[in-house]
Amino acid sequence: MHPDTPWWKTAVAYQIYPRSFADSNADGVGDLEGIRRHLDYLAWLGVDALWISPFYRSPMADFGYDVSDYCDVDPLFGTLDDFDRLVADAHGRGMKVIVDWVPNHTSDQHAWFRESRATRDNAKRDWYIWRDAKPGGSPPNNWISSFTFEPAWTLDDRTGQMYLHCFLEEQPDLNWQNPEVVAAMHDTLRFWLDRGVDGFRMDVIHLIGKDPTLADDPADLAALSHVPLNNRPETHELLRGLRTLLDSYNADRVAVGEVYLLDTKLVAEHYGHGDELHLNFNFPPLYTAWDAAKWRKQIERAARELDPIDAWPTWVLSNHDNARHRTRYGGSEARARAAALLLLTLRGTPFLYAGEELGLEDADVPPGRTVDPGGRDGCRAPIPWTADAPHGWEGAEPWLPWSPCSGERSVESLLADESSILHLYRRLISARKESPALLTGGIELLDAPRGVLAFSRRDVATADLRTVLVNFADETIDLEGFGSCEVVVSTAPGGEGARFTGTVSGASGVLLRG
Repeated sequence: MHPDTPWWKTAVAYQIYPRSFADSNADGVGDLEGIRRHLDYLAWLGVDALWISPFYRSPMADFGYDVSDYCDVDPLFGTLDDFDRLVADAHGRGMKVIVDWVPNHTSDQHAWFRESRATRDNAKRDWYIWRDAKPGGSPPNNWISSFTFEPAWTLDDRTGQMYLHCFLEEQPDLNWQNPEVVAAMHDTLRFWLDRGVDGFRMDVIHLIGKDPTLADDPADLAALSHVPLNNRPETHELLRGLRTLLDSYNADRVAVGEVYLLDTKLVAEHYGHGDELHLNFNFPPLYTAWDAAKWRKQIERAARELDPIDAWPTWVLSNHDNARHRTRYGGSEARARAAALLLLTLRGTPFLYAGEELGLEDADVPPGRTVDPGGRDGCRAPIPWTADAPHGWEGAEPWLPWSPCSGERSVESLLADESSILHLYRRLISARKESPALLTGGIELLDAPRGVLAFSRRDVATADLRTVLVNFADETIDLEGFGSCEVVVSTAPGGEGARFTGTVSGASGVLLRG
């Protein structure tokens, strides 16, 4: 590996949803101190970077993605001193810290919006997107908001105009065409950069540039949310400005974009020419079924779109917005284990979602306990730390119900079982760190029987070679041509350290040396 390789190319990142990770003060909600107290667990697992979802002051209409103060910690999660201690202790263990940043919209309780809505001639009026309704009172255009799938405009009785919100009406969109907004949002980044953060996951970053004419979406797409339709040239100049800001600190700061455009080609455009975002989430693989041929196409597509522009891929199986992959893959632990091998051996930066290393499924949240406007409660269930209830969450009942089998899938239970999925994740991460081929090497898809995804990773400088075989089928499949290889990691029991036998059992995978 070249000594100038940036850390974010070789890192394994781990997403923490603060409400659900660990509770230090017995109020039933996770917090920053809870994260800090479990850093040794994360260091043992081997992760290199933490991505912490929003912890800013917020009315919590969208659980932190409606920010009322970008430069403070919501008391629910702790204090700025708690954050500083968390960063210092993470850095002391060699882990980077990435924080979520929400640039497209604020809370309607943010001081900026309160000023903006006060009068039509307020100095901050143009910090948000205000328009008159059409004659007859219909919205200025046909854009549809996420979550509610209703018009993305709300009439404000105080001034008689409508404001744009691509999400909830409590989340008014900022006007990034206004240089004052750009400057103010840059200042929020500086606030956290000065506190030592190593980068930002930038929420729906592709939305900040909008059509200045606010033209209607195509009629055949008018029933869809505007969010995945917003792909504008204005965004790229804004991204270059953000990149310049980060680079002014040092080359180690990273910008990770949530570019929710469901086409890898469009996602690739937001890397620019090495002058926009360092990394972008590519969502089509996350939505891909448990199918070898379909996954092969996603890997081919990523290489086709990203390699020519020297852009580095990311890979994600689960996050706070989508059903956990074990749930999506039918609840099978075998499939979840095989998927872990796939995630941690592909070329690019893998992002783990807290709890996937425990093999968690989505919680079954009864109607009386649902709280999220987007219906995402199931994947946000609390992390079980101990085998016995309340699973390390003493005091008030956790804010959401537990995932199935939380005692059996708790950290305590799985740590005691070296054959568990938790130990598998640790072995995979360790194997990744030990192999130049897996860290930064090239990837070549190999011919394989139907139902099997096979690829090699090779580092030319060191001649390091790894081969990955993932059997998506439910039955054992024989594979020829790999008899001289050593099994480094197997998702099925047994075989590690021995010569590969030539068979891969159903819904399993092997990492081979050679």
